[in-house]
Amino acid sequence: MIELKNICKSFNGRLVLDNVNAAFKKGKCSFVIGASGGGKSVLMKCMVGLLEPDSGIIDFDGRDFLRLDYYQKKELRQEIGMLFQGGALFDSLSVEDNVAFPLRMFTNMNKSEVLDRVNFCLNRVKLENVNHLFPSNISGGMKKRVGIARAIAMNPKYLFCDEPNSGLDPLTSRVIDELIVEITEEYDITTIVNSHDIKSVFDMGDHIVFIYKGQSLWEGHKSDLRHSGNESLAKFIAASEF
Repeated sequence: MIELKNICKSFNGRLVLDNVNAAFKKGKCSFVIGASGGGKSVLMKCMVGLLEPDSGIIDFDGRDFLRLDYYQKKELRQEIGMLFQGGALFDSLSVEDNVAFPLRMFTNMNKSEVLDRVNFCLNRVKLENVNHLFPSNISGGMKKRVGIARAIAMNPKYLFCDEPNSGLDPLTSRVIDELIVEITEEYDITTIVNSHDIKSVFDMGDHIVFIYKGQSLWEGHKSDLRHSGNESLAKFIAASEF
């Protein structure tokens, strides 16, 4: 479980996150939704350690990330998997080497063990015989699946997905959605997804947090989204479905 308590973040005096509070449960797909520029990406970067909040608590199962020392933070980061919006694959590395990258950097696995784990992860995302291809040789949907394979390579407890369906056609988006849900449930991961895709939210979201102008204005189950009583959330959903 990840709990956020009163997270604040400013850039050059401009408040981007204003006392954000939320809780994300283990084994569930939680969505953070809201308009562009509302603070979703900054919030996710704070949670994975790419940015440091000005104040607040980011609690990973009883560990306040902001108050851990360097080595404790390094250890916790190895429990985090990240699927970036554009896939963020290394263009100069093959698919196999992209997935192997965190294993070679953070584990003491030998070559055979690394290859076994890489193949397991690629098979899990329904990719076979692509080990020696490069990102330039595969489709956008395949890149996202390679990104997922790399994200789960370290058996993470926490999985963060930033706009996983960005740039994908509806059919491929559905495949990525299903993979994320399957992996979350199969490995009992705490999964957090940043998304503008309302269809994905209603299809796969267990828990929703609505961010508006840097504030967490609403939190609840997807079944209550249309009856939230929050005017800003209602307008966001209506605009997204238009």
